[in-house]
Formats: sequence, C-alpha cells, structure tokens
Amino acid sequence: MNRTYFGTDGIRGTANKGVMTAETALLVGMAAGQYFRNGDFRHRVLIGKDTRLSCYMIENALTAGFTSVGMDVVVVGPMPTPAIAMLTPSLRANLGVMISASHNPYYDNGIKLFGPDGYKLSDAVELEIEQRMAGGKTLAAGADIGRARRLDDAPGRYIEFVKRVFPDGLRLDGLKIVIDCANGAAYKVAPTVLWELEAEVIAVGDQPDGFNINKDCGSTSPGNLSSQVVKHNADLGIALDGDADRVVMCDENGTVIDGDQLMALIAATWQAEERLRGNGVVATVMSNLGLEHYLGGLDLSLIRTQVGDRYVAEQMRRDGYNVGGEQSGHIILNDFVTTGDGLIAALQTLAAVVRAGQPVSEVCHMFDPFPQVLRNVRYGDRAPLEDKTVQQAITDGTARLGQTGRLLIRKSGTEPLVRVMGEGEDEGLVVAVVNDIVTAIEQVQG
Repeated sequence: MNRTYFGTDGIRGTANKGVMTAETALLVGMAAGQYFRNGDFRHRVLIGKDTRLSCYMIENALTAGFTSVGMDVVVVGPMPTPAIAMLTPSLRANLGVMISASHNPYYDNGIKLFGPDGYKLSDAVELEIEQRMAGGKTLAAGADIGRARRLDDAPGRYIEFVKRVFPDGLRLDGLKIVIDCANGAAYKVAPTVLWELEAEVIAVGDQPDGFNINKDCGSTSPGNLSSQVVKHNADLGIALDGDADRVVMCDENGTVIDGDQLMALIAATWQAEERLRGNGVVATVMSNLGLEHYLGGLDLSLIRTQVGDRYVAEQMRRDGYNVGGEQSGHIILNDFVTTGDGLIAALQTLAAVVRAGQPVSEVCHMFDPFPQVLRNVRYGDRAPLEDKTVQQAITDGTARLGQTGRLLIRKSGTEPLVRVMGEGEDEGLVVAVVNDIVTAIEQVQG
C-alpha cells in the first residue's frame, strides 16, 4: 500500500499546505494515540520541537489529538531530536514526537515519531497509523480526556546526559571552539555542554526568530562555520542542523569534515580501544568509496543501507553494530542514543583530538575521498525517472564509469527533488556523466 503521509523521515512538507497542516497533526495525534494505547493505565506522549514559527501550530494540534483519545501530553519546547529519543524511554512515555523539518528552510515542517524504546517507528507501524488516520476515531469519554503539562527541566536532563558520554578525565580547556547551532533546536543546550566541559565557546546561529533556522548557517551551509573558525583563530568548528541530529565539523584551517570522515575516526578509535561492535560500520549508499576502502584497510566492513538514518539504525540494531550514519552528518552511536546525535558525535571526535594532542587537521583527515558530484533537480507532476530518455542517460552513464565509479539516482523522501550522485576516480568523467543525466531530467520537465 502506498503511503500518503510518511516519507523516509516521518511526515514532512510545506507548513500549512498539503500534508503538513494542523488537520494532519490532529489526525496523527488521534491515530498514533490510539495505536499506542494498550491498557487501562494513564498513557503519556512526549512532544518536542525546533524553532520554526509553524511549530506552535503543529504542537497545539498534536496536543489536541493526543488528549482527545485519552493520552497525557508532556511538552518540552525547543529541544534536539535525539533529546526526544532519549527522554521518551526515560519518562516511560508510550510515544515521543519531534516537530521539525530537520535541515529544511523555516517554511517547511515535519513530524517524527519515536516508540517507547526511543527508536523511530518502522515502515509497518507508520503504515498502520496512516490507516487509522483514514478510519473512524474512538474519542475518550469526558473524564478520560488527557492532560497537558510542560517539563521545565528537560534541557538540563539532556545536557547532563550528553556530558556523561564524554570520557572521564578528559577536559576541553585550552580548545577554542566555534559552535554553529543553525538557529535551531540546540541553540541553548549545545553551547552550554561545551562551556561546562571547559572549552572556550564562540556560539553562532544561536538567535532563532522563527524564520532563520538553517538560513545560511548550520551543517548544510558549512561555509559560515569555516569563515567563523578562521576569523576567530579557533581550533575547530562544529555545525549542527535545525534539529541537531546531524553534524559536520571543520579544522583550524576551515576545511570541512563530513560524516564519512567522522565515522572513520570514531570507528578506528573504537577498534583500537576494543569497543567497536560488529567489526564494521553501517552507512548508506551515499557514503564515499574512500570510506569503504579505508575501513577495508583496517579489516572492517562497510555495510550500506538505503538513504535514511532510521534504516541505518535498524540495520545496526538488527546485526549488532554500534557505529553508523550518513555522509551528511547523521552519526548514530547506539551505545549512547538510538538516533543520530550531532553533539554526541562531536564529543567523541573531540575526545580523540584531546588524546592525540595534535591539530584537528591531522587527527580528523582519515582518507582522501573519491571525487563525488551531487546535483538536485526539482520536478513537478511528471515522473522523470520513468522516462525512457532519462533511463537511457543513466544506462549510458553507468557504462562510461565502468568499474571505477558508480551512480546513485533517487527521489528525495522529503522534497520534490531527484538527487543525481556520481562518484569515481576520474572527476572530469563523473562531472560529465552527472551533467548529462541532469540535462535529460530537465528536458523531460520542460
């Protein structure tokens, strides 16, 4: 059955249009609340959000939906997505909800759902919730309607949780760190964690106004971080995205360090400490071939999944891995938390830097990546990947790259985009192949 609402990372779209309306949020609250009610005791749902203007609307609609079917609601305000994943089982909640469109602009929004174990819901559970959204609703009797309350100390709980994953005996004193919070959910907690671990902290992207989340800042615009590191003569920089579940970093020269390099560093460090489980790393099809070759040199495997951090998390959980993630910076370290946590991944990297006592540029450059080109093509009502001309361009490009490269063409699960990625030893050839495919798609779109 095709899904109407849920994509690769919950429900996402333009706020107040299409699937991302107050009406949808109300239906999600009612349907998910009914799905997770399984007894006569008081049921509880935790709701967090990022800093978008539309979060107020979605939060209130979700609260109405959940309380109408008899679930108590605990709201925590702006908090990182991984904080919701952590707090849901901590509070013994039946369900956790994060209102966020992650790295998207302010005019988008989304709803991410977590089960009582803190893991994102499976495709099967999301489909069941969709079916309930389309069916009849059983509303609670007057005396059984849920209550709503605010958990004021949620930021402090998350700050202490994150600090505990930093190794005992290590300190960040002597390090000047620029932290770019993307004007998002971690604008208070991220600088506080670094300051309490004794770093000299320069915070940017920490003045959200409802409209500036991810705007020319954060992990999707790392140029801002790079320039700030150079400007302040800092030792390194950390950039989160709007809901702080992903991270990229940069060294003292302003050179960006992506998720593949971070996974390589953490895996190598944990292997040396005999902490790495599964004898490998789980990543998606987007991760660079250079990462795969580097891990192979350590006798470690790279296991690839489809794009989406929850698919990485499912594979890790199923097969016993404890390091995984995406090139974009979703780093999942499930010894600590069930989903990507940009701040925790950054702290594990900082631990390696402190122990090495060397510049970040030397510690964090683990391999030379293969040339990789990614272009996004927006599409309308037509289905470009079903067009014979586009299919032929993809076939021709695959043949031209041969055994020294690869192509990955897919629709985005969160935006109306076709993502065309090419990778190989010959950068000029990769660029030409990707451009030919993009041109074919654009011609189909008129």
